[in-house]
Amino acid sequence: MTAIAITVFALACADLARAGDRVRGGMWPVVTAAVAAVLGLVLLGASSVAEILLVLFGVAVVAGWVLTTGRELRSRFDYALPLGLLAAGLLVQVVALGWVPAREDDGLLGAWAEQVPLAGAMVSATTVLLVAALMLAQLSTANIVVRLVLASVGALKPAGQPQASDRLRGGRILGPMERLLILGLGLAGQPTAAGLVIAAKGLIRFPELQAQARWGVGRAGAGGEPGIDEITEYFLIGSFVSWLFALAALAFVVVFA
Repeated sequence: MTAIAITVFALACADLARAGDRVRGGMWPVVTAAVAAVLGLVLLGASSVAEILLVLFGVAVVAGWVLTTGRELRSRFDYALPLGLLAAGLLVQVVALGWVPAREDDGLLGAWAEQVPLAGAMVSATTVLLVAALMLAQLSTANIVVRLVLASVGALKPAGQPQASDRLRGGRILGPMERLLILGLGLAGQPTAAGLVIAAKGLIRFPELQAQARWGVGRAGAGGEPGIDEITEYFLIGSFVSWLFALAALAFVVVFA
């Protein structure tokens, strides 16, 4: 699981780097991913050839993800390619777990985890890094995944055109917040409370959607503006993909931690 934790960590760091630095662009996120991978190897004390090779493979997958999502996307294949690449890369690492020898030394992070009992029990260093990486992935990586799915189904229009998101403010901030809350509640053993978060968003947004309809936002939308149907589709698809990302991260921890 070491290589998986480091790969997810590198992925989250790469996406955070390009989200926070719009000026440099280029290969800067890939460099960030490589640095994060080296940091992960040092923190976990991973030194076997199999682990290092899997981590290098993970960095290559992250580089492919960054490059395929950073270019102009036009067709449905362009949207599906980065998602398929990322899923296939993680699947290969999961399958390869059986060939990686077990380690007794958890490195610097393991020494720290031994002194700080987490959640009332001793947690392995790999689990600590995996949970931290999945938390970071909720901030930027999840937004990219949601945007790819929305664009692939036509709920997100090309740049420069009026967007349904213009009618529903705060999605880019609320999305990471609700995903972190869902993942955190799930890790705390409170799945019911996580479900309440999902229900609460629908209750909060419903009056806003009703207001859009009352203000005369038609089906087609006047003057090229998105109609109420497009706004509703954007909200429903975006919300479900966002929730599924958080729940998938929770399942990932439960299965592999």
